Amino acid sequence: MADSLLDRLVADLRCLPGVGPKSAQRMAFQLLERDREGGLRLAASLAEAMRRIGHCRRCRNFAEEELCPICRSGSRERQLVCVVESPVDLAALEQATGFRGDYFVLHGRLSPIDGRGPAELGLDLLDARLAAGEVTELIIATNPTVEGEATAHYLAGLARQHGVRASRLAHGVPLGGELEFIDRGTLAHAFGARQDL
Repeated sequence: MADSLLDRLVADLRCLPGVGPKSAQRMAFQLLERDREGGLRLAASLAEAMRRIGHCRRCRNFAEEELCPICRSGSRERQLVCVVESPVDLAALEQATGFRGDYFVLHGRLSPIDGRGPAELGLDLLDARLAAGEVTELIIATNPTVEGEATAHYLAGLARQHGVRASRLAHGVPLGGELEFIDRGTLAHAFGARQDL
């Protein structure tokens, strides 16, 4: 017997991160019982987004056109490029900082076990940007995981090949944090990267 439409809807909602069977079921029932118009709008938005949103040919961020709004902007500092793992990281930096340079989105990190090498991260495109000579600093904002650190080291080597300064986001004690509650690895990294006052 084939799955019912309701079963398929619940199963399809589970593709979202953090949505398990019960949450998916609650979402499906909410849409069907209380907000069918909202469900139809959601379906139309999803269908249109899946068809029309691609990747910027310059930075690999999500874009509806050939270039994303950041790459189309004439007010960005093109000599500064910040490398992030995902569009979510880019959005977080845009919201939290005054950074006015460009970005490059990896859509992942180096992970040979998962079959993610330089080609899958679009590093040939980044290499070409660095070779063009416009970039003077590559700001590496990968996550502080084992794969993120390996990716950062690879990116720093790529920058050095082109005479581009490579910098890394600082890691350490969070603002307002208390030392006794910070994990050993973070505390050791912060202690080793201490700065003069």
